[in-house]
Amino acid sequence: MAEEIKKEVKVAEPKQKIQVDLEVDTSIKDLGINPYAKIIHMARAVDAWRIFPRLFLTVYIVLLYKCVIWYMDLQAPTMEQSGLISIVVGAGAAWFGLYTGSSKNKK
Repeated sequence: MAEEIKKEVKVAEPKQKIQVDLEVDTSIKDLGINPYAKIIHMARAVDAWRIFPRLFLTVYIVLLYKCVIWYMDLQAPTMEQSGLISIVVGAGAAWFGLYTGSSKNKK
């Protein structure tokens, strides 16, 4: 049985070290005006103004308002309806945490 185990064990071949010479052209090439400069500038502005997080928070506030008004108009809310409101309100904490935690650290 010991011989069977020894036959199954594969011995790794020794690794060979080789040296590779690599030449890289690091010269600066003038490619002209960047055609995407305006798009890059717009993307940086949208990122700096944080348009999408503010838009998402505004939509959430409207959703929360509508849900709370609907819930308060119910005569006898069920457990499912209460659970829905709990989830909507709990999502607000997550949205707020993501919004405040997504600011960039400027040095």
